[in-house]
Amino acid sequence: MKKVFALAVVLSMIALAVAAAPKPVTITHWYWADNPKYSAVMKEMAADFNATNGKGITVVVQEYPWDGGGYSETLFRAAMGGGGPDTSSAKLTSTPLFVSNNLWENLDKYINRWKDKDQIDPALWKTMRDASRTKNVFLMPWTTQVLYVYYRPSMFKAAGISVPKNYAEFLDACAKLTKDTDGDGRTDVYGFGMRGFRGGHEPWGSFIQARGGTFADFTTAKAVAGMQDFIDLFKKGYVPPTAPMDGFNEIIANFKSGKTAMTVHHIGSSTGMIDTFGDDVDAFPFPGAEGKWTSMGDTENVMFRSSKNKDAAFEWLAYLAAGKGQITWCAATGNVPVSKAVQKLPQFQSSRFMKVSIEGAPFAGIYPVLDTTTEWISTIWPNTIAAALQGKISAAEAMKQLQTGLYK
Repeated sequence: MKKVFALAVVLSMIALAVAAAPKPVTITHWYWADNPKYSAVMKEMAADFNATNGKGITVVVQEYPWDGGGYSETLFRAAMGGGGPDTSSAKLTSTPLFVSNNLWENLDKYINRWKDKDQIDPALWKTMRDASRTKNVFLMPWTTQVLYVYYRPSMFKAAGISVPKNYAEFLDACAKLTKDTDGDGRTDVYGFGMRGFRGGHEPWGSFIQARGGTFADFTTAKAVAGMQDFIDLFKKGYVPPTAPMDGFNEIIANFKSGKTAMTVHHIGSSTGMIDTFGDDVDAFPFPGAEGKWTSMGDTENVMFRSSKNKDAAFEWLAYLAAGKGQITWCAATGNVPVSKAVQKLPQFQSSRFMKVSIEGAPFAGIYPVLDTTTEWISTIWPNTIAAALQGKISAAEAMKQLQTGLYK
């Protein structure tokens, strides 16, 4: 009888254990990878999450090509057709399209009960909300790239100046670093490498906001003052005369050749800078005066409303945002962590360029994400800037055109 009772107890305990065990759940995650290494890292993270989450969750990762932004279109078509993944990587610029079609899950209720929500800077949460044009968060922060100013310490020393602590000192440095080094009456080194062609709207935005302007209205006196500063750098010869046509390749080549003493880009260029200059290259955050802003590149993650396992999906998003996945991905890609705890780890603090990126993260942001933004960035901004730099239109007129182009 005792044996029967003991067996019954054991069977009961087994039944309770089975009942209490997490129900196995599988979710799919779509992503793009810039190279084979990143692809391997994503698969490594999924394997680690699957082995360690302790909740019976299995993530199946599926890679799709970025295809010049075509990834977002592929994702959109799949979701609209009733397919698509539980979660995916995404860009802030995709937010209006997916949110207006009710495809992404509002993450507020998950974030509010998430123990690590305060690891994400409030400014970054605001950026997530601004991208959706609502008061809600639809994207889970993952990694960022923050623009800062590269400079040559040896050139600063030769000019007898220190790293600018404010906007006025930055403008002064642009002048003092501009040199005729061989006495032939022609400038050999320009203080600043200006990007006046496509993509230049990002560093340009720092000038506008340094004066206290905003992207809500380019026509204010403060915004126009920032534009005038930009024009004056060109008119006074403190930037290369090719600035209206200089894009990414040109500003980096000019800096590496010693033609410019400062230029603006992010940590993605740091390896090449170190290869070229060794210790004779450093960086500082773009300084402000009445305002302070720098551009943020991003890759975030989202949950789809169609997911049938949303709690499990959020566990995966949290792992990527503030768990081991955050450490693994940022260490492999060189992107800036969004988790404050991860930012403080020695492996990230030991890099001078990562430290500057982290320092600039709290005031990093994006342009308004509107239906007109793509055209404004690719066509309207560079054409308007070229006309302003060449003296064909005034700073005020340029800003009127930019305002109309973005908010028409």
